[in-house]
Amino acid sequence: MYLCISGFLSDSSDDTSLKYELDVAPEFEQRIVSLLGHESMSAMASGEWLLTAEQVRQIAALTHESIPLDLDVFIGVET
Repeated sequence: MYLCISGFLSDSSDDTSLKYELDVAPEFEQRIVSLLGHESMSAMASGEWLLTAEQVRQIAALTHESIPLDLDVFIGVET
């Protein structure tokens, strides 16, 4: 299992194609899970979670990745 971040244009757009994707490096997974208030990745495995702009900023700073703030950004567990 690993965390995957994905970004899509806002709900008002007819374009539903993936615009951003990031597979989170294992060394950041537990810190991100904790940041989001979950106990484990298994607890998050029930779907994808829409991130707030602040959560996106925090994850970007933690992972040193440039995550676009102009998209609807989700995080989920992939197998």
